[in-house]
Amino acid sequence: MEFIAANFAPLMFGGLLCFLILGFPVAFSLGACGLFFGLLGIELGVFPASTLAWLPQRLIGIMANETLLAVPFFTLMGLILERSGMAEDLLDSVGQVFGPLRGGLALAVILVGAMLAATTGVVAASVISMGLISLPIMLRYGYDRSLASGVIAASGTLAQIIPPSLVLIVLADQLGKSVGDMYKGAFVPGFALVGLYVLWVIALAIFKPKMAPALPPEARTLREPNGSAGYTSLALLALLSTAVAVVLAQNMEAVHTWWQGELVESVPTDEKIVVAMCGGTFVAWLIALANRVTRLGLLSRLAERVTFVLIPPLLLIFLVLGTIFLGVATPTEGGAMGAMGAIVMAASRGRLNMSLLKQALATTTRLSSFVMFILIGATFFSMVFQAADGPVWVEHLLAQLPGGQVGFLVFVNIMIFVLAFFLDFFELSFIVVPLLAPIADKMGIDLVWFGVLLAVNMQTSFMHPPFGFALFFLRSVAPDKPYVDHVTGKTIAPVTTMQIYKGAIPFLILQLTMVAILITFPGLVTSQLDKKVDVDMNAVGTQMLENLNQQDLNFGEPGAEGAEENKDDAGAAPAPELEPPASDAAATPGAAEADDPVKALEEAAGKR
Repeated sequence: MEFIAANFAPLMFGGLLCFLILGFPVAFSLGACGLFFGLLGIELGVFPASTLAWLPQRLIGIMANETLLAVPFFTLMGLILERSGMAEDLLDSVGQVFGPLRGGLALAVILVGAMLAATTGVVAASVISMGLISLPIMLRYGYDRSLASGVIAASGTLAQIIPPSLVLIVLADQLGKSVGDMYKGAFVPGFALVGLYVLWVIALAIFKPKMAPALPPEARTLREPNGSAGYTSLALLALLSTAVAVVLAQNMEAVHTWWQGELVESVPTDEKIVVAMCGGTFVAWLIALANRVTRLGLLSRLAERVTFVLIPPLLLIFLVLGTIFLGVATPTEGGAMGAMGAIVMAASRGRLNMSLLKQALATTTRLSSFVMFILIGATFFSMVFQAADGPVWVEHLLAQLPGGQVGFLVFVNIMIFVLAFFLDFFELSFIVVPLLAPIADKMGIDLVWFGVLLAVNMQTSFMHPPFGFALFFLRSVAPDKPYVDHVTGKTIAPVTTMQIYKGAIPFLILQLTMVAILITFPGLVTSQLDKKVDVDMNAVGTQMLENLNQQDLNFGEPGAEGAEENKDDAGAAPAPELEPPASDAAATPGAAEADDPVKALEEAAGKR
């Protein structure tokens, strides 16, 4: 028994691993392990019985946590958009734009995946939507099966790192940071990862063109009556929209100064990007709308279709992320507006019905309950683990690592990478992150940067063969038997599980490359955050002390109104009778303590 009491924390952690290995659900494994070791710890005298009395307050704190309200809101938004056909329209339109290029369909999948990630935040919805829509087209026109599978799975996982990501909400809650800061920090790394995916597809299209052929002419449906593709007007519209966005970004400080009525010298980069993007797309939408209403024929079918398909999701991105970045709304409020915006978009497309709404609400309830049960179990486990000084044991264990911060980060990322084979990002967030965050904070590591770094690493949990959830989602919709294509009439071979695994490995390496880039260049995250304002408490104390001294001097003299009243009553204001101060120090409270203004302030307040 003495051995158990002396090694209570490591035995408790090992007990949790045993529960998980036996195959019990994570939420119940956490709760059962916490309850068992809680009773055992009380019996052995490791901590008092009153420890379990903390549990009700912890559970009430979970229920009252407004940050976690964003989870059902963003989930509902994503599910309604996915079921309203937005992904299908986006893939069709963007595929027509990039189709004539080698690898164009793969590029379209990546770009649409990034846009779905910025509007839905749900990995399953993105992977399943693109798997159902784009995979048959890519197979129809000769794309390599591994490349097609890897592109779809990797693009779907962008929903985990690009705001509004559910994992960023959970990480913010576990790290004690604001969701807005996590969103700002993840903005640039998320789109940098999109750039790595694009570069990989371009490289394959150049060096292995047979893996990523271009669309044949008969597959390009958006053509003009004269047979032209209509790229000229699309390019001109894109250039005009980009020019407006660039001018707006360069003059953002002046716009803020005009709007706020006071000088604004700097604007965060993420805010510039979101607002400039909104301004540029709004101009493109006005031109397309004017062209459609007046029937001037200035834009081609392709340009008009792309504009009207892209504007609604981009407007929703601004409604959600723009209001959060601008400080107009909290992430929870932004999620609520996003869910309402998704409902309005679905209704405007004539695709909102009671069946769709019931399905979306039921799935949202299941996912939210899943998160809540895991959080309750994790709270019970962490409460007992902390009572047994478990964080101290973890800190001593990791403090022995060589290399300081770098050694700690390398070890943590390797551990997260290995655990991601068996646990998903929710489980990692609730089990591992609370143990690592205090140590990272003591080592001087910025917790927002640390959270984004872990989010990119946990993204690999979706891509790990053979347990990656994105691979499971894709496997559920990929053809497992030969079938006859309804367009070409040809027999299409199935996609094997090994081909899906093989296609995921290059993108898994790209995700780990992004982890290394973030460790090397932390400014990709921290430069997007609001600068900390350093307050000199001594200066504040000095200023308050001067104000007190001035008030004391004023108390010794009659006010202007009192002097006037005395003058009216007696004809002249009487001279006040003041006793001379015994010393300068007595005349000026705190003067003797000028070197310590805070102490002097306390003494002056006491005399008052």
